[in-house]
Amino acid sequence: MTALLWACAALAALGAVHAAANAALLRRPPPAPRPSSRVSVLLPVRDEAGRIEPCLTALLAQTARPSMELLVLDDGSTDGTPDVVERLLAGQPATRLLRGSEPPAGWLGKPYACRQLAGAADRGSDVLVFVDADVVLSPHAVAATVALLVHSGLDLVSPYPRQHAQTVGERLVQPLLQWSWLTLLPLRLAERSRRPSLSAANGQLLAVRREAYDRAGGHEAVRAEVLDDIALVRAVKRAGGRGGLADGTGLATCRMYHGWREVFDGYTKSLWAAPGAAVLAPLLAAVYVLPPVAALVAALAGGPAGVVVAGAAAYLAGVAGRVVAALRTGGRVADALAHPLSIVAFVALVAGSLVRRRRATLSWKGRPVGWPASS
Repeated sequence: MTALLWACAALAALGAVHAAANAALLRRPPPAPRPSSRVSVLLPVRDEAGRIEPCLTALLAQTARPSMELLVLDDGSTDGTPDVVERLLAGQPATRLLRGSEPPAGWLGKPYACRQLAGAADRGSDVLVFVDADVVLSPHAVAATVALLVHSGLDLVSPYPRQHAQTVGERLVQPLLQWSWLTLLPLRLAERSRRPSLSAANGQLLAVRREAYDRAGGHEAVRAEVLDDIALVRAVKRAGGRGGLADGTGLATCRMYHGWREVFDGYTKSLWAAPGAAVLAPLLAAVYVLPPVAALVAALAGGPAGVVVAGAAAYLAGVAGRVVAALRTGGRVADALAHPLSIVAFVALVAGSLVRRRRATLSWKGRPVGWPASS
């Protein structure tokens, strides 16, 4: 047992070191960007009446407005979202509210909404910027994102917003987003590699060169993908392009979910489609949960001191990795202490997602999301 725990400690320490290296290499937006390329900002919305105003207000205040159009597509909302959008866009130049149609067979709702937006965008736009309705941008965010795309030489870039988490459930799960790709994904290698497993993106804020988007087949190439953002960067890579993540901490904020119920529903709809999630969940539990549990049991029962020391070392190494991620991405450092509980929550979400998919009960905002595993 002691040898196993030391192996876990070594793996956790290696993850923390890798996270620190990625944090240092993470692409950063320029400090004082100047709007240059013509850009279309595309915002799909569905039942967002309660949260759309901060997002749209921030988009209308962008420094890139002189060279930017803003298209909002209402995707069949039933809560008055179009009325809120119309009020906010009234009298604003280069803005439009589009009424989306129901996705045809073989399409999921989000990719089809994005496809309609891209099709309606000004063909003179060099860059398409996709934004989610729960994201609030800083005034220079669009200009900085486009400048980052141009200066990096990438075809797609996804600046990762600062994630806001308020309730206990949110604070357990949300920090794992940034921690996971900092710990597990070699960022610069991922930009160059065509391997699907070395791909990451976040659709909350994503910019893509129009030419690369069209060459990759646009959202039609990812029409049935639950994780359409990751699928899109893969499509861009398959078409000869490059793409990856960047630091969006100072560009945008996002509170994805409010409370554990939304966290559970939101993640279970998609985790079944995450690459290797079913294998990764138990491995993470072995590295980050087993050691502190073994150390605690040994300490309370008067067990071998070697188990206590090795288990504590593995726990501290895991916490160190979370601290690195929190410092780099604007998270709460203190929440790192609960890292084993975060992994337990992640395992529960993966299990719930797989069970719901098997039972064909996955849905989001009134639409089915996944299909039975046998289909």
